[in-house]
Amino acid sequence: MDPLEDVLSLIGATSRLSAGLAAGGRWAVRFDPPAGVKFNVVRRGTCWLRVDGVADPLRLREGDCFLLTRPVAFTLASDLSLPTEPAGPLFVAAVDGVARAGDGDEVFLIGGAFTFTDRAQALLLDGLPPVLHVAAGTPEAATVRRAVEEIDAELQRNAAGARLVAEHLAVVMLVRILRLYLAGDAGRTSSGWLAGLTDPTVATVLRRMHARPAHPWTVAELARTAAVARSTLAARFKQVVGQGPLEYLTAWRIELAADRIRRGDGTVATIARDVGYGSESAFSVAFKRTIGLSPRAYRAVARAE
Repeated sequence: MDPLEDVLSLIGATSRLSAGLAAGGRWAVRFDPPAGVKFNVVRRGTCWLRVDGVADPLRLREGDCFLLTRPVAFTLASDLSLPTEPAGPLFVAAVDGVARAGDGDEVFLIGGAFTFTDRAQALLLDGLPPVLHVAAGTPEAATVRRAVEEIDAELQRNAAGARLVAEHLAVVMLVRILRLYLAGDAGRTSSGWLAGLTDPTVATVLRRMHARPAHPWTVAELARTAAVARSTLAARFKQVVGQGPLEYLTAWRIELAADRIRRGDGTVATIARDVGYGSESAFSVAFKRTIGLSPRAYRAVARAE
């Protein structure tokens, strides 16, 4: 089993494309904090990106893309010293799917946002830096670049279902960006389960637990699957992921259960058994400790929403 695929499936990643942005001359546009994970791709020209709370601005070039993983305001500009204009009115006035800033169109960006279920912050986003930047000039970015080119081609073609296809391709782009992050220095030196995917020993154990989450795993048995000593696994897993392997397993079981409760898939007793708990009461205690609500209260909230 692929833990990254498991988590992305659980948090229900979907994308929504916005109008493109054409700009030229001297311009600076200020964007409010996005509701989801914002992304933009520079299809033509160059510009600056400044994100609130991030020290260094980024110079974006043709083919570059970025993800904002936090709900913070940001600015795109030809010159960051210029006074900004709000993005909202520009995008409301968009014509044929293109908003305009400044004078000209030597710069063009396409963009949108990813939305997830309410557990995405804890499961995925907290493990990522505020900004992920993929520079087009790097050989590793080729797979992302191909996805971007396909998105742009669909939008340009404007055939039946083009926007739907483009939005699915954006999710493909997200997965490829996450792969690049995991393969890079930042991914290898971060902590959390995402970082665990870059460590051979920890990744092996994560895959075993995701493949059989209801199995009554022990640290000793998990260590055997990774061909390391029990103490080695416990120390390495704690160092990389930030919690012990059985703590992680408990949290993952609760996430699987929460997903089923949200979807109304089975009784609490059935779900408890399916994710590896011998009694409903033990499951309810673990669930409330992790989620902050009892399973039945969580179900009531999900139904109300």
